[in-house]
This record gives sequence, structure tokens and C-alpha cells, in this order.
Amino acid sequence: MVVQGDGTVLRGIPEFFERNLGEALDARTESLATFRELGPPDLCHVVKQNPKVSPVRELGSYHYVLGGDASSSATLAAYLNSLTYSIGWVAGKQSPWKIKGGTYCCFNAFSRVDVRVEVRIPGGVDCYLVDLRGDRHAIGNPAIWQETHVSAVLRAILDDNDEPDGNDGQPLLGLRKIDPLPTPAAERRFLNDALHEFWKGWQLGTEPEVQVATYFSNHLTNGLLKYFGDSGRMAEAAKFFQELYIKDAEVGAPLARAYLGCDEEIKAVKVLHDALMRQPMSYGLLLVQIDFLLQKKRLVMALKLAKLAVTYAPSEFRTWAKLTEVYIHMGDFQSALLSLNSCPMFTYCERDAQRMPEPVRTHLPLKPDPAALKPDDDPKKMTPLSGSIFDENDPREDEVHPELKRLPALSLRGTFLAAYKLLVAVVTAVGWDELLRVRSTVFVMEEEYRVHRALAEEREKALVMEARQRSSQQQQQQQQQQQQSSPGSDGQTLAKPQQAAVDADAVSRASSPTRSERSFYTDAGGIGMDAIDQAAGGDMLRRSENEAGSAAAAASISGAVPSTPQQQQQQQVLMNNGSHTVMSNEAPKPRSSEHAVSFSFKHKRLCEKWLDNLFMVLYNDLRLYTALKQEISQYKNATSGGNVLLYRKTGAEWEIYGDLAERLFHKEDSVEAYRLCLDQKFSVKSWLKLMGIHASEGNIHQTLHCAVKLCTILDRAYVDNTFPNPIASALFKLTRRHGLAKVQNALISLNIAPRSYKLVVRYFEYAELFKIDGINF
Repeated sequence: MVVQGDGTVLRGIPEFFERNLGEALDARTESLATFRELGPPDLCHVVKQNPKVSPVRELGSYHYVLGGDASSSATLAAYLNSLTYSIGWVAGKQSPWKIKGGTYCCFNAFSRVDVRVEVRIPGGVDCYLVDLRGDRHAIGNPAIWQETHVSAVLRAILDDNDEPDGNDGQPLLGLRKIDPLPTPAAERRFLNDALHEFWKGWQLGTEPEVQVATYFSNHLTNGLLKYFGDSGRMAEAAKFFQELYIKDAEVGAPLARAYLGCDEEIKAVKVLHDALMRQPMSYGLLLVQIDFLLQKKRLVMALKLAKLAVTYAPSEFRTWAKLTEVYIHMGDFQSALLSLNSCPMFTYCERDAQRMPEPVRTHLPLKPDPAALKPDDDPKKMTPLSGSIFDENDPREDEVHPELKRLPALSLRGTFLAAYKLLVAVVTAVGWDELLRVRSTVFVMEEEYRVHRALAEEREKALVMEARQRSSQQQQQQQQQQQQSSPGSDGQTLAKPQQAAVDADAVSRASSPTRSERSFYTDAGGIGMDAIDQAAGGDMLRRSENEAGSAAAAASISGAVPSTPQQQQQQQVLMNNGSHTVMSNEAPKPRSSEHAVSFSFKHKRLCEKWLDNLFMVLYNDLRLYTALKQEISQYKNATSGGNVLLYRKTGAEWEIYGDLAERLFHKEDSVEAYRLCLDQKFSVKSWLKLMGIHASEGNIHQTLHCAVKLCTILDRAYVDNTFPNPIASALFKLTRRHGLAKVQNALISLNIAPRSYKLVVRYFEYAELFKIDGINF
């Protein structure tokens, strides 16, 4: 962290300085073809010059923007012009650097073009668009600005860079967020544009759990529901979708969700009934109805609809996931695992991002710490800093054990993360031991497969030996007959090709399976066991050590692992039919081919590779969670400094443990781990996690305490957007539950500093301006 004394930087705005002038614009042009959905944040490129030196020196810098008004070229030019007032002062004098011009780039996700506004100061404004090939075109269609406006607002609404795990765990530096809809008039203007572009919303893409975008599942629909849902104004969303529902019945899905969000259940049921009469095969309508039935505990009816949704959309992950969720609520965990195993999994596509060259230097503005200021110091006149608020942490608190860094659960995204949450829901309901038992009942296990293979090979060998014995006996009989009829050399010569033919025919008959054997191999619930032989045999053998380790470690958690080697050698794996037992430390000994064996897994399924991996991921999480419980208990019971040091964890490690406990649905342990993290270091993520948990519980004082702390810290980094914002979402949740007056009085009772009070009150002013639920009580 350094003191800012450079007049080339913009006050309060993050910047990246280019090595070569204009290379950021060239890099964005090259990246246009890689944008798949909404596109990356807007790019603002600025050219500065110092006219007081000769020759005139020019510098290029850029930063990212979310929430800028892109409804016209004039609004974007106004943003560029506002940057001229951000040139700082150096040593009490005006900086000699001036902004010569700038370019604002905003991606139009509908037409797949990059709209750019170039401003020359002093001079004029030039607007144009760049296609995916990098060609420049004039803007001749006014509808381009309408599409660009909707695209820019949706990016700001759906962006999660300020969430605890934002941007897939890698927050974007140099991002400046502005309120996309600061007034009700701006909101009405956006809704009017979104209304005209709604039927093209499927072109924007959708969530990673959905394979095909539809009218009821795309970024435009999801963005509107998120915007009104986080602010608690679902009645406004219902008004928006009501007009569109008349044209298409599938719009009834978001309309019904909006009605349910504002406690209009009767209207929601009527909409669902009417929409299903018009569009009976829409799985989106069925999913909304299933959620409503689960809320009302009507599980039997929900199960019927979930099966119907799978029939109508068998290639969609959400239909199978909803069926799994229904089975979990019903307590049918075997069916839940089977339906989870049938989920179609999709490759996760990361968010659109532009590849930028390495900047020469980076400027991240930071205000001085208010706690370090004297009473007569004015923060506005203090020389600002350049750096990050995390630079003030002790570097040792960011050290993490390598095992925690390599947790496989941290890399789960999209459908795999959703499937993992369902698996965690199962283990939360039944426990790890019962989950293993259900798994062995449903899926073909490694030991069973080894027994089956050994028996099949033994039977094949026996058939080959029997065929050879028969051929040998036939050969001897033929030789005896030939010697009796014509004991010459010609008979022996003729017998040799016949013998070879008999041997080949016998061996081929012994090697090929019979009709009953073929039916045995292919009778596994429609999945042929011969497919396991070639395709999955190698994988299952490679997994044998992992599964053995998983089972042993799982038993160690529950205290079921034999304590001595003799007991381990005597441990047996009992087959479901009760007719065959395999020792765990020796090769299986198949029965002779004379005895028919009925295998227990004839009606089992093959466990998908990805689900098998999720079991191992879950086991690793449970193992570390057990260690977490021990660490917390030892930390509590520590009475001397030596014990504290012995069991001490860094702040970053406590934060990872908090994420682990939250992932396993242990809320109390996650709260405790996050608090231990904050005792040792500052972490925006831990504060956001605690605030979200307390807000969901309705805890006013704890939520306000977290909100005040976050507002104070983020204000130092010039983060001043109001909504959408996780702090606003938490405070609006309290407002809807307790009323605005009660929450404001609780804030006053905290007796915080006036500066912090103003930072929090702006959220309540926003609530009153947009008439959020709860402001009247």
C-alpha cells in the first residue's frame, strides 16, 4: 500500500495503465468472438496527456464499469465527460494531466456486437459498432440502443462480483459498479425496453443448469425475477409478466413465481391451471407447481408431477434434480440415488471475460482508515492511498494448508455443484453409514463385480476344459474305428484335419456365451454387464483402492473399523442374496460351474463416474468437518497460551472451514468458524456470509452490525452502489420481516459514528423511494 502522489490517476476510480496506447481496445476486439452470453463488463478506456511538457506525453488507462446508462450515445458520452472532474490534486496543486479523449465499450448481447462511443475533448462524439470479426460499422438502427440498454442493465443485475464467492471465486479487479436503475423513472424506462425485447430473451442464454433457453428460463427472465425478488417487490414483476402471459402460456411459470413471492397463492394456482390447460407439456410450469406442492407437504402429488416433468424433458437436469428432491422429502433414498444417477450433466461454461495484456501498473484507490484519523482531520483533504483493504492483513493469516487448497469441492460448478447439494441433503437426512448401505443396495459395487468376473472366468475355463475332453474322447474313438476298419497310414492322415475342425468347433462353442448367459449379462436394469466388462472394467479396478479407502475411512468416522489386523482379515462383505461371502483380504473363490449362482446385482445400476467422484468429494468434506469439530472444541477448552498455539489455525483456514460447514448444512459451526476468521483477519467474504445467515434468521442487531462494518470498509474502497447489492438484499429482508421503523430504531440504538450511519441509511432511503414491502410498518 502506497500513498497516492501521482497526478496521472483518477481520484476514486480504479485504473490499469497500458504498456502501449490502445492495446486494451485491441484486446477487447480480439475477444469479441469468445463472448457466448451476456458478455463481460463494460470497458472504459481513457487517454491522458500532459501539455506542459515537450514532446507531449500520452498515457492510456482503462477500468471496467457495471451499471452505466447505455440507453443512448449521449449518456455514455456524459459518463466519459464526468471523468474529467476526477483528475486529482498533487501537493495542493491541480494536476497537469488532462483527459484528451476516451472510448466506452458496451456489448450488445442480442445482436452480438460491441457498441462503442468515442469522445474527443474538446471535440465531438462518434458512435459505432464492432462485429465479432472486428469490422467497424455505423449504427443505423435505433433498436440497437434499446438492446444495448437491456444488456447493460442485465449484466449489472446478474453480476455476482461482490458476492462471497463472486465470479467463480475470482473477483474482478478494477471494477466500478454504479446503480443501474437509480430512480423509478429509470426503472420504468428499462422495463419498457425489456418488454419489447422479451421474446428475444432466449438468445441471451440461461443458467448453467439448463440446457436449452426458453421464454421462462433465460437471462432476461431470471434477471427480472432476481431484481424484484431481492428487493421484495414481486408484485411489480407480476405486473410485467401479466401482459406477456396473454401471448404465451409458458410465461405463466415466472408469473406464478411472482405471485407466490408476493403471497398471492390463489392467483398463482389459477395461472398454473390455465397455463397447463393451454400448454400441458411445459416442464417449467410443472416445476413451479412441484415447488408449491412441496411447500404444502403434498408429496404424493408432487411425485406424480415430477415424473411427468421428467417424461416431458428427459434431457434437462432440473427435471431429474426436482424428482430427486421429491424423493428426498419422501424419505425414499434409494429412488433418490437412482434418479440422481440419471441426471444429465452439462459442461460448465465460465462467465464471459475479455483477455487483457498485463498492465504496466495498477491503481486501486483507497481512503485512509477513519480510526487512524485525528478529530480535526478532514478525510476529503487527506492524500488517498493506492492498494487494497486486504493489504492491511498480516500475510501469515492468508497461509493455507495444502490439503485445504486442494479440496475437490471448491472446483464444483453448474450441474455438478447442484448434484452435490442433493447428495449432501441425503447424507444430512440419513447419515454417512446409511448412505453407504443405500449406495451398495442400489449400485453395483466393486466386490460384487470382482466376484462376478471371477465366476464368469471360472465357468468359461470349465467349459473350455470340458470341450477339450470331449474332443479328445472323440479323437480316440475315431482312431480306434479307423484302425479296426483300415489300419493303414491313409486313415491317420485323414483324421488330422477332422480332429482340428472338431477342436476349433468345440473351443468356439465353449468361448461363446449361451442364450441364458447373454441374457444374464444384459439384465441389469437395461444396462448390459458386457459394457462394464470392456468400458468400465478398467475404471472400476482403478477405483478399487479408492473405494476400499473410502469404506475404511467412512467406517472410522462411525467407529466401525476393526481395531486389529485379525479382525480386518475376518471382515466379510455379505452379498444381498445371502448365498456367497467374500473375504476382504483375499481373492474371491467362485463356486464350480455345476451350481447355479443368482447374483444380487442383476437388478442394480451402474454408478456414473461423476457420481462416484461426488461420493469421494463428500467423504473428504466429512473427514475434514470431523477435524473442524475437534479444532473448535479444543479451541474452546484451551486454558493456556500453549494450547491455543498448538491448535491454532490461520484466518484463511478458518474461513475455508466455515465454507465447509456451510456446504454440509451445519449453520452453527459455519458461523463460529467465520467469527474465528474475523478475530484474526479482515475478510469481506466472512462478513457477507455472517450477514446473510443472520438476515435469514431475522436477527436484526447481528445483521445491522455486519452491515455497518461492511459499509465502513467498502466505503474506503470507493464502493458506493446501493442496489443490487448483498448488503441491500439483507437489509430489505429484515425490512419485509420486521418493518422499516423497527429496523431503523435498532440502527439508532447501536450508537454508531455519524459517517457510518449515513452509509447505512441510504439503503433505507432507497427502500422508501421504491416502496419496498415493509416500509409501512
